[in-house]
Amino acid sequence: MELELLQQKIYEIRGQRVMLDFDLATLYEVDNKRLKEAVRRNIDRFPYDFMIELTRDEYNSLRSQIATLENGRGKFSKFLPFAFTEQGSSNAIKRFKQSKSPTN
Repeated sequence: MELELLQQKIYEIRGQRVMLDFDLATLYEVDNKRLKEAVRRNIDRFPYDFMIELTRDEYNSLRSQIATLENGRGKFSKFLPFAFTEQGSSNAIKRFKQSKSPTN
């Protein structure tokens, strides 16, 4: 992913620079649903300074800024996205990879 495109995927929410779960999944070429499952199974490892679950208002505000998200059936997730800080992003991918290992 080009640096400029990556920089466009970083948002400021609640005073923190974050990347949304679906952008993180795209970056690492993993299924967003599976990434969120791995995070939820390890939710105690994601304090506020690692991850934020957006409110409906925050998500709607972001949706208006992201041209690729459309309204309509099947056009967007029915679940609110997670927003990961830099530390949270690396932790999320680590947890995802651990959940896919044959020892789990």
